[in-house]
Parts: sequence; C-alpha cells; structure tokens
Amino acid sequence: MVKKRIIEDASDFSRAYEELEGIVAWFEREDTDLDESLAKFERGLTLVRQCKERLKAVENRVSEIRSKFREEQSA
Repeated sequence: MVKKRIIEDASDFSRAYEELEGIVAWFEREDTDLDESLAKFERGLTLVRQCKERLKAVENRVSEIRSKFREEQSA
C-alpha cells in the first residue's frame, strides 16, 4: 500500500511543483526509456494529485476567511 503524503506548506508545494516541472522536461527529451517513463509518469500523477489537494485546501481556507470577514462586517 502506498502511503499518501500531504503537502502541508508552500515550500512543500514549491518542491513538488518543481519536481513535476522536471518530469515534464524529461518527457520532452527524445531519448526516453520506456521503464523509466512509466515510473516518472506514475510519480508525476502522484505529484499532481498532491498539488491539487493542497490547492483545494488553500481555496477552502480562503473561502472560510472571506465568510468570516463578511460576517464581521455585517455585525
């Protein structure tokens, strides 16, 4: 079973995004190995999932803050 890693802060997100960019650059080369490609593809999908989860968490937090601010302004 694969352990699910959670991106908890901006530096983790930045590292994951940079790694993902490196994988994309690697795929843009012409001389890729099939087995290595499969491993990088899988890693890339994992990184995409982690980044999307972190972005969703931040989006939810922003919504909470905005809602709280509106409530305070209307009080």
